[in-house]
Amino acid sequence: MLSKGHAGPALYSTLAIKGYFPMEELSTLNHNGTRLPSHPDRLKTRGVDATTGSLGQGISIAGGMALSHKLAGRPNRVFCIVGDGELNEGQCWEAFQFIAHHRLNNLTVFVDWNKLQLDGALDEIIRAFNLEEKFRAFGFDAITVKGDDIVGLLEAVQPVPAADARPRVVILDSIKGQGVPYLEQLSNSHHLRLTDEMTAALNETIRQLEAAHELTSHPQDKRRRGNAQSVRWLCRPAD
Repeated sequence: MLSKGHAGPALYSTLAIKGYFPMEELSTLNHNGTRLPSHPDRLKTRGVDATTGSLGQGISIAGGMALSHKLAGRPNRVFCIVGDGELNEGQCWEAFQFIAHHRLNNLTVFVDWNKLQLDGALDEIIRAFNLEEKFRAFGFDAITVKGDDIVGLLEAVQPVPAADARPRVVILDSIKGQGVPYLEQLSNSHHLRLTDEMTAALNETIRQLEAAHELTSHPQDKRRRGNAQSVRWLCRPAD
C-alpha cells in the first residue's frame, strides 16, 4: 500500500520490473490517456491495490486490510509506506490507534523520513519530534533503519513473533533523491520538472552504478538491471 501516493512513479517502476506491464509504458507517465497517472489509481493500473494520494487514507485502508486478514484467519501480511509530511494528517494517527488497538501485527508500516515535504523542511512546517517515541506510545514496535540499508530493511520485514501482538513501524532515515548527488542538494525535488541538465546527471549516475556493479556483464539478471532501466524510461524526453 503506497499511502504517499505522490511517489507513484517509484511504484510504477517496481511494477514494470515485476512484469505487470511493459517497461516502455513508463514513458507515458502523466500523458493524456495514460494508465500511469501521477498518483496510483487501482482502476487504471494493473498491480495497484488501492487509489491513494489523499494523504492519510492509504494507512487507513491498510489497517482495514490487515484486520480483514486477521478476522478471516488468513496468514497474509500488509505493508504500507507513508510519508513523514503525511504524518501531519490527523487521520494517520487515528489509523495508527485503530491498528494498535486491534493488535494488527500482520501490518508493517514504513515511514519515509526524508525531512522534506511539498512546501519545505519538515521541522519548519510541523516538527515530527521523536517518531520512535510517538509510535511506541501508540502501541507499536518501532525501529529506525537507514533508507539505503538493504540488510537492515530485510531484517525489519521479518514476521513479528506471534507472541508479540504489536504492529511494527520501520522509520526509514532517508534522503530525498538519494543516490543522485545533484538531486540530494535540492530542497524542491518533491515536485521537480527534470531539465536536460538534470537528465544528464541522472544518466551519468546510472552509468556509474552500472559500472560499479558490473550490470552490463549480467544481461540476464533483470532484477539488478531493472532499476537503471526504469529510471532511463522515466528520464526520456516527451514524444
